[in-house]
Amino acid sequence: MTVNSEKNLTFVKVDKRVRKMLYPIGIQDFGNIRRDGYVYVDKTELVYKLAQTGKYYFLSRPRRFGKSLLVSTMEAYFSGKKELFDGLAIADLEKEWNQYPILRLDFSGANYNTEQVLESKLNSFLKFYEQIYSSVSSEPVASIRFDALIQSAYSKTGKPVVILIDEYDKPIVDNLGDDTLADTFRKQLQGFYSVMKAKDACIKFGFLTGVTKIGKLSVFSGLNNLKDISMDARYTDICGISEKDLKKYFSESVKELAKANELSVEKCYEQLARMYDGYHFCEDTTGMYNPFSLLNTFDSLKFKEYWIETGTPSFLVEVMKRTDYDVTGLSSEEADSTLLTNIDTVFYNPVPLLYQSGYLTIKDYDKVTGIYTLGFPNVEVKHGFLSFLLDAYTTAKGSGNLLIRKMNNDLLTGKPDDFMKRMEAFFARQNYQIQGNAEKDFQYAMSIILQLLGEDLVVHTEDATSEGRMDILVEAPNFIYIVEIKINDTAEAALQQIEEKAYARKFADDKRKLFKIGVRFSTENRCIDSWKVAD
Repeated sequence: MTVNSEKNLTFVKVDKRVRKMLYPIGIQDFGNIRRDGYVYVDKTELVYKLAQTGKYYFLSRPRRFGKSLLVSTMEAYFSGKKELFDGLAIADLEKEWNQYPILRLDFSGANYNTEQVLESKLNSFLKFYEQIYSSVSSEPVASIRFDALIQSAYSKTGKPVVILIDEYDKPIVDNLGDDTLADTFRKQLQGFYSVMKAKDACIKFGFLTGVTKIGKLSVFSGLNNLKDISMDARYTDICGISEKDLKKYFSESVKELAKANELSVEKCYEQLARMYDGYHFCEDTTGMYNPFSLLNTFDSLKFKEYWIETGTPSFLVEVMKRTDYDVTGLSSEEADSTLLTNIDTVFYNPVPLLYQSGYLTIKDYDKVTGIYTLGFPNVEVKHGFLSFLLDAYTTAKGSGNLLIRKMNNDLLTGKPDDFMKRMEAFFARQNYQIQGNAEKDFQYAMSIILQLLGEDLVVHTEDATSEGRMDILVEAPNFIYIVEIKINDTAEAALQQIEEKAYARKFADDKRKLFKIGVRFSTENRCIDSWKVAD
C-alpha cells in the first residue's frame, strides 16, 4: 500500500475487510480509480511517450476496451495532478507537471437518431467550457464557437490547449444504415474537427478515440496531420491487458479464480486465454485480453461471456444483412492493411468493421504479400457473434443454444441420426424458420450451427478434394462426417454425389468411423425436407 500523506490519498489494491482485490468494472474515471483503491494497470509510460513525441493522435479500439479510461488518464496528466500518479511509471519520467487547459468531449451515452441530438451534445460541451474560459461567441455554428473557445482558453491561461475527444465516430456509426443522416453528421463533424488544424498554434495535444477508422468519408479531411496509432506496434498494449499485465497485477486473482472453479493455476491461465485473450492490433505483437471480461471474471469468479452479453451493436445487424458477405469465411478471412484501416466500403465488405469492432482480429501476416489473415480472437467472441448471426439468419432469438449443445454431443458420440433429427427439428419449428433468401440463409445457418459446436469438433465448409468440394466436413476425435446439401433435390442425390466425387477417399487410411449424410432443403417449405445417413 502506498500512501501520500500530503494529499491524504491512499492507493490500495486489496480491500482488507474481505481480502479481495477491487476491480474497476464500469469505472472510467482515472481519479476515482486511484483515490478509491481500485486496481489500475499502469499505461502511463505510453501516455508520457505520446505527449513527448507527437501532437495529434487517433486510436481505434473495440468497445469496452479501456479507451475512456485512457482519455481520463490523459486528462489527469495534462491537468498536472501529480498526486494521482504516485507509484506509477510516469512519476519517474515527468519532472515539470504543468497544468494545461483541457477540452474533453465524449460522444458516448446518446443515440444520434436526429440532427438535434448531435447539436445538443455539441452545444452542451461548448456551453460548459465557454463558461470556464470566458468564451463569448454570437455565432450559432458549433465549429465557429469551437474555434473561439480554443482561442479563449489559450488567451486566458497563457498555455496551449489539450483536446480530448472520446468515441468521435458514434454519431456516424449509429447511422450506417441511414445514408442521409450519416452524411449530414459527417459534414458537421468534419467542419468541427478541422478547427483543430486551424488553431494549431494554440494547441498542445490532441487525442481522438473511436471504434472505427473512417477514411475517405471525409471526417478527418480537415485534420490530415492526425497520426493513427491503431496498428502501431509501439502502442498495441496501450488499452487492454497483456499476458505480462495479467501475471504482474492479477496473479492472486488467478489463484482465487482457479480455486473457485477447481482448476490448477496453470489450467486457469489456459482457460482465461481461451476465453478472453487473442486480440492482435498489429502483426507480430503480443495478444491482448479483453479487460471488461477479465475483470468481471475475477470479480464474479465465473467464466462467462461478459463482453458479448453487453450487446452486439445494432449497426452490425444492418451491415451484415445488407451485404452479400459469405459468413462461412469468418474464421479465416483475408485483408490488406488498407482495407483494415477504414470502413468506407462497409456495405460491400463488412470485414474492416468486424475487425475494428473486435469481432475479428489478426491471426497471421504474410510479409511477402502484405496480406493479413483474420479470425475470431477467442471463444467468447466466436460463440457470441455466431449466436448473434444465427438469430439474424433465422428467427431463433437465442433459443437454439440448447439444441446446439445436444447436437455437439451427438457428433462426439457417433450418432448422426440423432444429430439430423435435431437439425431437422431446428428448421421445422416455426420460430426457427429461415427468414430471408432461403437457399443462402440456410447454408449460412448450417455453417453457423456447425461452427458453434464444441471445441472438440473441427468443421470445414467447402473442403477441397481432387474431385470437387464437400459442402461440410466435420471431424470428431473418433468420427468423421461428410455432409452434402441439395437444394430442392433429393437426399439420395446428395449421397450419390459424395460417392461419385469420392469425397471419402482422402480418409481411406483414417481409423475413425466415417458417416455420409445427404440433406435435402426445400426453398418452398423453408426447412429440411429429408435426409439420409450412410456409412
